[in-house]
Amino acid sequence: MAFTATNANATVARWVNLVLGVWLFISAFIWDHSMAERTNTWILGVLCVIFALIAMSTPTARWLNTILSIWLFISVWALPHHNLGTMWNNAIVAIVVFIASLVPGAGERPLTTARTPA
Repeated sequence: MAFTATNANATVARWVNLVLGVWLFISAFIWDHSMAERTNTWILGVLCVIFALIAMSTPTARWLNTILSIWLFISVWALPHHNLGTMWNNAIVAIVVFIASLVPGAGERPLTTARTPA
């Protein structure tokens, strides 16, 4: 199998999600969080890493990180918080994970396909 730009983009996107998952896990313990926010953040960090690893071999698993990022973004406002910085951190991480999770893997079709009029 040849290494194409699509494969390279997908690989980079999965690594981005993996690194962000590690960051989420670490940030849960080094920054001030409410108990609910800390628990949510470290669990989502672990899941983000797991989903990114799975998506490296099963490209459609990237959608799990899409769902995870949507919950992370919602949880920024849904859960009690102590610190505005942790809210911004989680919101920004959610947006980047969401965008990276939309990068199709090898053999996957893009979300939209252009149709030519008949």
